[in-house]
Amino acid sequence: MGYNLPLLQQLDAIAADGISKGAAPGMVVLVAKNGNIIYQHSYGYTTYANLKPVSLNSVFDMASVTKICATTLAIMKLYDEGKIKLTDTLGQYIPWVRGTNKAGLTISNILLHQAGLKSYIPFYKEVIDVSGNPLQSIFAKQPNALYTIPVADSMYMLTSYIDTMYQRIVTSKLEKPNKYLYSDNDFIFLGLIVEAVSKQTLDQYVLQQFYEPLGLQRTGYLPLTFTSMQTIIPTEDEKIFRQQTLQGYVHDPGAAMLGGVAGHAGLYSTAPELAVIMQMLLNSGSYGGKQYFKPATVTLFTSYQSAVSRRGFGFDKPEKDNATRKEPYPCISISPQAFGHTGYTGTCVWADPAEQLIFILLTNRVYPQGGDNTTLQKLNIRGRMQDAVYRAKQ
Repeated sequence: MGYNLPLLQQLDAIAADGISKGAAPGMVVLVAKNGNIIYQHSYGYTTYANLKPVSLNSVFDMASVTKICATTLAIMKLYDEGKIKLTDTLGQYIPWVRGTNKAGLTISNILLHQAGLKSYIPFYKEVIDVSGNPLQSIFAKQPNALYTIPVADSMYMLTSYIDTMYQRIVTSKLEKPNKYLYSDNDFIFLGLIVEAVSKQTLDQYVLQQFYEPLGLQRTGYLPLTFTSMQTIIPTEDEKIFRQQTLQGYVHDPGAAMLGGVAGHAGLYSTAPELAVIMQMLLNSGSYGGKQYFKPATVTLFTSYQSAVSRRGFGFDKPEKDNATRKEPYPCISISPQAFGHTGYTGTCVWADPAEQLIFILLTNRVYPQGGDNTTLQKLNIRGRMQDAVYRAKQ
């Protein structure tokens, strides 16, 4: 069974439509089938100045795709090796949650976003004045012994303020468990579990366990440590808090205040390198002659695992009632075996075992004005492209 190239090229028309209407200044699309890339294309420019074209090797801020292509992979590995159990609790690994109502939260419920943790805490709002300027007591323009956390260019946060952030999370309101509430705080905790068990920072653990052995050179946290600024796609022209164009520093302000390495955001990558990660998962944990996971571990994490949502363990999944939904997610033709994730910056990665198919769309839809630009969602660019890929099958 092949693919109809003219039909696949409908992706060009959808991309052109999105860019012309301001969904994003540029994008990259990649489609792989049966282990081979059958379509990859870059569109538009890095900004609306139309000076530098986007390329296939452009490095994008992955936003919440971090959750599956970094943190969930790490949790899967520790589970695979018997170093953690899904029934384990936060209190077993994180000393400062002991004695609080967060101590008994289980890894499985956290992975499913049904532990009851608050969805999002806008930490940055507590460190700016009424005009939106960063507080001089919390930030310095040069690093020193007290200010070591780089949140943007020439902007370093007071190291001890991270403890304040953790205190905000641990004292935040806890909803009743077993109710779906998508939460960045879930994955902040999961990243801390990885660090506690592995005795490595999250970025170093995933680099050594996955990215280096997979041969990836433009995937990781803190992108300015492994690639040049010129390859990195700028995100928001942030008017408050960091007050600069964010390029090479993570868009998510909470992840930035955690030093650019967090369980919920901070990963950067390219479409071809993300395809390698997703292909490894499609191959039941195997790639290039190396077995990264037991096949049963991949099946467990990427399958439906919740009675109250569409989620797998860490992975997003298609809606269970897609066939009858007015707005199917992520698209109408995808199989129930599929797994993936989207990101706030306009990214998405999906793999469909039933079709041995990978679909990746990377954009910087938050440039320049931030999350207020919802044109990508309103035009359903991601869903329309994915449906075009399925329709192209002959």
